Amino acid sequence: MSEPKKHQKPSLLLRVLAVLCTTLGILCLFVYAGVNIICKGPSPTARDLFVGSVMETSAAKFLAYLCYSEEEIAEIRARNAVVETAEVTEQTGFAQRDESVPKDTIELVDVTGPTFKGKMLIVHDPARVKVAVAPVFSEEASGVRVEDFAKQENAVAAINGGGFMDEGGIGKGGMPLGTVIKDGKLLNGGLSSAQPIVGFDQNNQLVVGTMTGQECLDRGIRDAVSFGPTFIINGKAMEVAGSGGGLNPRTVLGQRADGTVLMLVIDGRQSHSIGATYKDCIDVMLQYGAVNAANLDGGSSSMLVYNGEVQNVCASLYGSRPLPTAFIVTQPLDEGGN
Repeated sequence: MSEPKKHQKPSLLLRVLAVLCTTLGILCLFVYAGVNIICKGPSPTARDLFVGSVMETSAAKFLAYLCYSEEEIAEIRARNAVVETAEVTEQTGFAQRDESVPKDTIELVDVTGPTFKGKMLIVHDPARVKVAVAPVFSEEASGVRVEDFAKQENAVAAINGGGFMDEGGIGKGGMPLGTVIKDGKLLNGGLSSAQPIVGFDQNNQLVVGTMTGQECLDRGIRDAVSFGPTFIINGKAMEVAGSGGGLNPRTVLGQRADGTVLMLVIDGRQSHSIGATYKDCIDVMLQYGAVNAANLDGGSSSMLVYNGEVQNVCASLYGSRPLPTAFIVTQPLDEGGN
């Protein structure tokens, strides 16, 4: 007569895996339930803010798709955006600047709001603000980190620039989207392709608005990238509908009537700073006197380097992103600036 088989206990590894899988499953259920409460709950404002926030990320877009179709998401985003304008910055001279402030002065100040903290770099000489570009524009090539742009260009400061191809949030950052102009030469984008422009003309005036490559060259644009939306144009703030892009890290470029350049970088997706909406950015720019301003690429790309030090907290889990373009502040013109 054979002996009965002994029941074998599962190994410690299998038990640990079972506990981990169960815990992960419970967490996923909580996340799904939480997303559904926000999206399907009684507050349209919370829903729109949530969708706007996650849709500007590379990694968390899927959360919106758990509850809504692509068409529904597009409708929500359209209801919560900056109202578009056909205007382009008018060619005007600069107002009289305060001569008591040396033209080579740069100020770094803290900015705060109910949901955000950030830094504003105030550059009194607009001729020192230029576009820096990666050595090669290609999907296969790696871009350059903002801090490395600053080092390579011997720049006093640098912020991230225009948009770039970033499939799944893991792109190499080597291929810009839209128009790129450096030193008056069109490096990317077509002559007939209309793109949202953020850049400077030969008179060092910040130009924002939608223009073709040929219109940029005819206007005498010396340095520019493509991104948006436009926030302030010709002294008029754009109207923002609803939550306006959600709460996210932001980078904004603006200019005062006297030519002073404003570089705003706001932290987001952090415990100390959730992020800012488009309206928040417009309000800050108006507070500091901007007459023209536009949104640059934000999110995990938002970065400000000043005097060799990173001044903000990058939202990327992998650190500073490689990028194809940046705006830099050169050395004073009598100290090696171009």
